[in-house]
Amino acid sequence: MKDHEFTIIASGLDPRDEAFEDRFFEAGCDDATLSFQKGVIILEFHREAESFAKAVASAYEAVLRAGAQVDRIEPDHLVSLSEIAERSGLTRQAISLYTRAERGQNFPGPVAKVTSKHPLWDWPEVAEWLFEKGSLAREDLVAARVVKEANLQLEANGVVGHDFTKRLEAVEGA
Repeated sequence: MKDHEFTIIASGLDPRDEAFEDRFFEAGCDDATLSFQKGVIILEFHREAESFAKAVASAYEAVLRAGAQVDRIEPDHLVSLSEIAERSGLTRQAISLYTRAERGQNFPGPVAKVTSKHPLWDWPEVAEWLFEKGSLAREDLVAARVVKEANLQLEANGVVGHDFTKRLEAVEGA
């Protein structure tokens, strides 16, 4: 078993309710730090599980048992240059060189805000590229893929069906 870190953003419960924290604890979120910020419930998990996919899926189910709605899983898949550097452990300068093809070829292009001063990249695409170059651990690539798939499922379905874990595990095994 390994400890996996991720955050679930949730809604649908009033933090002023006396039983607010107890609901999450009793539902199986005893390995999460709970806060309420910017109008949403934030659960920062440190969950032990066989795999990252199983950790995310079991935390998702626990949040639902608490009576909350899962809005998304973080870290988000859209990242800035600074976030790429932070997640990969490389310098911002190194990442800038990659994006300008001055150090390595075929770095993924931005997917959002392409024409702005602050473009955003798809983290799973960047993670794949960095992994292939030996600059990122496989577990970080897997986590990037699993989080993106989980959020795609949440966006498509709102409440995810029973095959949620299977879908995440399929992405994890790819």
